[in-house]
Amino acid sequence: MKHDVAPPYTAVARHAVFPEPSHDEAARFDFLANFNKYMSGTLGPGNKRAYETRVLPAFIKEHGRPPGDRFEIRRAMNKDPWHRFWSALKRNSMEMRQQNGRQMVLRQLDELDARVRQFNEGRETLRLDARVAVPRYQQAVDIHCMPGSYHGEERPGDVSAGANYDCGIFATTAGGLGALSDGGGMALVEWARRERPGWAPKRILDLGCTIGHNIVPLALAFPDAEVVAIDTAAPSLRYGHARAQALGARNLSFVQMNAEDMSAFPDGHFDWVQTTMYLHELSGTALPRIIEEGFRVLAPGGLMFHLEQPQYSDEMPLFEQFLRDWDAFNNNEPFWSAMHALDLKQIMIDAGFPADRLFTTGVRAVVDTAIFPRQAADEKEDFGRAAYWNAYGAWKPE
Repeated sequence: MKHDVAPPYTAVARHAVFPEPSHDEAARFDFLANFNKYMSGTLGPGNKRAYETRVLPAFIKEHGRPPGDRFEIRRAMNKDPWHRFWSALKRNSMEMRQQNGRQMVLRQLDELDARVRQFNEGRETLRLDARVAVPRYQQAVDIHCMPGSYHGEERPGDVSAGANYDCGIFATTAGGLGALSDGGGMALVEWARRERPGWAPKRILDLGCTIGHNIVPLALAFPDAEVVAIDTAAPSLRYGHARAQALGARNLSFVQMNAEDMSAFPDGHFDWVQTTMYLHELSGTALPRIIEEGFRVLAPGGLMFHLEQPQYSDEMPLFEQFLRDWDAFNNNEPFWSAMHALDLKQIMIDAGFPADRLFTTGVRAVVDTAIFPRQAADEKEDFGRAAYWNAYGAWKPE
């Protein structure tokens, strides 16, 4: 009998500023990682069965037609006992993940802050600016149920938010992003090398970097490049900078800046401007402004690249749209639903990109065979199990 289990928490790469788990904290993360896999792989399909056998027939009987959009499906499914049960489990798993991560971080916060300071003090590659305010739309909720979101502090100058985010993402993804949870960044490197062999961008800009999971691989892959990662959340930047330094990414600067106003950078300054799972956390007003600013600071011939979930379209079944919308209504992702219904291509055209320079592609996370060893011998299985993202890109005209 085949058992599909998540790699143990002992497989996490312990860089120099990573929080040290106790036995019980590691055991809780092991439980949550496998609980998430069970909800997704075993319990998750029950939602479609509930829809097809109970919810849809009842809706048609009541209205004389099938649901017209994902919101009608959501309202109907929210009355179904199976979906309510599954949703409660999924929401509670995220809350438990945050509780365990905060417990792990807060009991050793003094030591973590001290270790981080050793990598940060006196380094020009960390530039914080107290004048940069956290955007109002990002203060609305605790994203991913994380108390204080990315910018929360237990005390002035701490790294609690960044450390909590780092220590728990392995459990949230069941190890699917690798021992360093940097599968997205590794995928970016692989995509760039495959699509443009020999390309050596001189300057790379990452928007909404959080703690740098996805930009550190680029900095390491292009050691001669000047790499800049920006975010508004100081606690995440403090931790992310120390983490990057500990991992050897010395050509990477972390800067506190709102991507809606990047006037500190001149026109055409960067050869590559990119985001990774960031656009869905932006308001409908902020997103086009950030794309416009990204276009301005992008050099002629440069690349803009966004890893994201796929946009909703007429080709995507309404039930799939409804299921993808779960995070918007249950995981404190207030802009998720609206963002995925936007026409990103048109937004990029409005920012200045010619329509014939736009492209959509798929990017698959690089499997960490150190923690998924049996995938190394089976390329077909490897391809099927790795995390997968849509990507929206454009090359700026010369």
